[in-house]
Amino acid sequence: MIDGLDHIAIAAADVASAAGAYATLLGRPPDRGGAFQLDNMALELVAADEPVGAKAPPWTLAFAAGDLPETRRRLERRGLPSAPPRSGLSLIDVAATHGVAMALIERAAAAAPHASFADDAVHGLDHVVIRTTHPDRALGLYGARLGLDLRLDRSNPQWNSRLMFFACGDAVLEVAVDLAADTLDEPDRVTGLAWRVADPAAARARLAATGLDVSSVRPGRKPGTQIFTVRSGVVGAPALMIGGEGAR
Repeated sequence: MIDGLDHIAIAAADVASAAGAYATLLGRPPDRGGAFQLDNMALELVAADEPVGAKAPPWTLAFAAGDLPETRRRLERRGLPSAPPRSGLSLIDVAATHGVAMALIERAAAAAPHASFADDAVHGLDHVVIRTTHPDRALGLYGARLGLDLRLDRSNPQWNSRLMFFACGDAVLEVAVDLAADTLDEPDRVTGLAWRVADPAAARARLAATGLDVSSVRPGRKPGTQIFTVRSGVVGAPALMIGGEGAR
């Protein structure tokens, strides 16, 4: 079944420009073309087949599976059919995933991590933020069908949100629900990525020096963590940086 996230693909109108923006964000050049290999997954920038956001979602979550044929068979029996693999990638029917583009890729072992990262650079993915208006539907998709481990399901009126955390290898899929919003028949959508850094203050200083709009460093919701938001210069959505002793 699913072992974790192999990579996240982001469709961009200009791959070279997007790769430059992510090189700045991550604090390191791409390993090849528009691909960045981090400790626990890879980020891949791909050319958009159509204007970004017109029809297809710009993000694709590619899950690693040790036995791709068996994983495809099991997921199809659970209502998640996928297309025959092309270039090793099998796309899951986006209607069955309620709008979030997903794929499967066979991976016998985890990719080797990058040799080293500076303290002010991104070294891994912490979590993917997914917004939904149907929490029960999301529980069925990520827990029962994809088989991910539900680690947390908590509502907090102060945040006006319900958060569900699904472990996915060494990262987390965070599914968020707006408690004040009406239940609408809307597709789910990826709204951001949270990246891990060793030294949040140093990472913020590096990014601010490039002219990006960054928030101040503040305590995270998880005890022992510090976070800040990058509000400009990111292809796809705002990015969150997380670090500190409490970070994963």
